[in-house]
Amino acid sequence: MSGSSLEPAEGGFDLELAVSTLASNSGDVSLMLRLLARELSDALGPRLVVERAGGLLRRSEQVRSLQVDIDNDVLRAELNGGSVRCTIGHSSGGIRIRSEQVDMTTWLTRLLGALKSEAERSEATRQALEHIMIGGTT
Repeated sequence: MSGSSLEPAEGGFDLELAVSTLASNSGDVSLMLRLLARELSDALGPRLVVERAGGLLRRSEQVRSLQVDIDNDVLRAELNGGSVRCTIGHSSGGIRIRSEQVDMTTWLTRLLGALKSEAERSEATRQALEHIMIGGTT
């Protein structure tokens, strides 16, 4: 797949470029979370938990929070008004050992890095990661 946005000329995924591209295209954090929810739902299945705005009778496309369980980490981004709170929980043997609050760039770096590792073994994850990078925020 040489020449795609996932692979620089040297042949590997450029994580720094991917994070900066996604972050620069995502001035609207809620739009970015909707993109991530849409693109990752099939690849991650139950490891992706999306909480949407609205009540029991009214479902909204607006994402309140997005949680990804990947590589012994739980990455969570939660919208609260105009701000976003990003946390990364670390576990060992299924037991959460610590959780840390991080900025959006750190969160995206960790998420895309974990997805990149998984994409080496999973065609669905590779395609989702490619759609995130090629599709931008459309």
